Amino acid sequence: MNTSTPPSSTLVRKPETVLKQVFGYSEFRDGQKAVIDAAINGRDSLVLLPTGGGKSVCYQIPALVLEGVTIVISPLISLMQDQVTQLQALGVKAAYVNNSLAREEQQLVYQQLHQGQIKLLYVAPEKVLQREFLERLSHLNVSLFAIDEAHCVSHWGHDFRPHYFRLNELKQRFAHVPMMALTATADKATRFDIVEQLKLQQPYIHTGSFDRPNIRYTIEEKFKPMVQLLRYLKEQKSQSGIIYCTSRKRVDDIAEKLADAGLNAAAYHAGMSNEQRQFVQTGFARDDIQIVVATVAFGMGINKPNVRFVLHYDIPKSIEAYYQETGRAGRDGLAAEAIMYFDPADIGRVRRFFEDIDDEQRRRVEEQRFNAMASFAEAQTCRRQILLNYFSEYKREQCGNCDICINPPKSFDGTLVAQQALSCVYRAGQRFGLGYIVELLRGANTSRIRDNNHHELSTYGIGKDKSSEFWLSILRQLIHQGLLSQDITQGASLRLTEAARAILKGEYALQLAEPRLQAKHIYQDKLAQFNYDKKLFARLRALRKELADADDVPPYVVFNDKTLAEMAQLMPTNDSEFLKVSGVGFTKLNKYGGEFLTAIRHYLATN
Repeated sequence: MNTSTPPSSTLVRKPETVLKQVFGYSEFRDGQKAVIDAAINGRDSLVLLPTGGGKSVCYQIPALVLEGVTIVISPLISLMQDQVTQLQALGVKAAYVNNSLAREEQQLVYQQLHQGQIKLLYVAPEKVLQREFLERLSHLNVSLFAIDEAHCVSHWGHDFRPHYFRLNELKQRFAHVPMMALTATADKATRFDIVEQLKLQQPYIHTGSFDRPNIRYTIEEKFKPMVQLLRYLKEQKSQSGIIYCTSRKRVDDIAEKLADAGLNAAAYHAGMSNEQRQFVQTGFARDDIQIVVATVAFGMGINKPNVRFVLHYDIPKSIEAYYQETGRAGRDGLAAEAIMYFDPADIGRVRRFFEDIDDEQRRRVEEQRFNAMASFAEAQTCRRQILLNYFSEYKREQCGNCDICINPPKSFDGTLVAQQALSCVYRAGQRFGLGYIVELLRGANTSRIRDNNHHELSTYGIGKDKSSEFWLSILRQLIHQGLLSQDITQGASLRLTEAARAILKGEYALQLAEPRLQAKHIYQDKLAQFNYDKKLFARLRALRKELADADDVPPYVVFNDKTLAEMAQLMPTNDSEFLKVSGVGFTKLNKYGGEFLTAIRHYLATN
């Protein structure tokens, strides 16, 4: 392995200079500089950083420091387009080649490529492995291969893709070109497999912290999810968010109900046409759509920094998927929320999906991953500790920014309510599910109860002073504690276990958790870390939208919320002061500085 700079790659500028002049930042984030130096020195690397942790800078700066072209392998067309749009807005010569381009457009890119006019070229793994494309690369001065979403390489990864598996052909053909693999989600087995599959030679491995302290993790017991959802969204004050569901039907249903409630929401799933999906994704990126309700098809192409919440309507299939999806919130480092609605009954339903996996080893891996996710959802300890421990980042301190830390679980002597619930199940003949037993306990006057003559049971209405949500929580806890079981062959009917006998006889006291009937959502000013002028911020935000629409780009391509907040705090009035704002480089000063400085000066003169 050649660990020195390849002869064809000559240093052009210092990384620190590029960081400030192009990207507008004064210092690197933890670990970025070492990764960049490894690439500049011709060394392979594996980079593990959380979503929003600055992965793209790790290969974009070497691309601008070295002569030649950097080839970025990315899995989604939308992600390529977004990255290229942002780079071009910074004055960087970047392009992409994929099926969205007409043949004439592709030929123009190739012409620019061979003339040395492109520094970063984004391609899909399917494209880069085509014989014609590989032959083209052999005639270019390639300085670096960057493989984004590298967990797709591994069979152990949560999103394995066959074409990624063949990317080691690049290392065989271009042995002298350093390769950088980047991902936000990979456990130990996946990390090792990435190195093996890509044939990385003595790679520099950087594992950044997986902690996203700006994200608040909350898990709510699912009672009336649509009611819970609408109540939460009304608190969000037009913030951008994503709602994930497991089925297309549920996506369509929820999106329709949100629209009927007057919310600016749209559906997104693989059953829609490409045009429909592109319309929604573009509208969301440009702040024309506030909320996207989606399946996991709405995934890696999301590069929007101001997503303020991600809500899972259903439990994901793995912690890796949950972490990656929640990581789409708060990419700008400002406060964000990750909420999941959890029904313990979903665990059994999801596990049945794995029965269709023919590969026994793969099935075991998927089951193991889901078991970890289920344990996370049921846990009564700090959510962040569990997440970080899963990725081998052990934290002893509680985070103070999850539902468990903010509102610790409380227990009570639940012997009496347990006896009432168990007796009701027993007297009803152990033939009915959760919903029916709750109706019995609360004395509901339904035709089904009357037809069964269950209104004559001694336990009918015994718990009418408690809500449906209360009894649902109690019954679920009795299932967790092994006092009740659900017979999935008989419509999930409840049955008493042998352990229930001791409770019914009052042989020992049973501690249960107080049901959380309404989660505490403490609204956060997402920009609270800045002592900024909110009125000026609103004016700058409106100006940003106007300029973005004129340039036909998403608003965050102009400036992100964090940069606007800092402008509204520092209130620069000349070029020198404007450049001191984080996220302002020379290109953006020249392109947008005049309009923003004029707006700030006018505001100061009139207020």
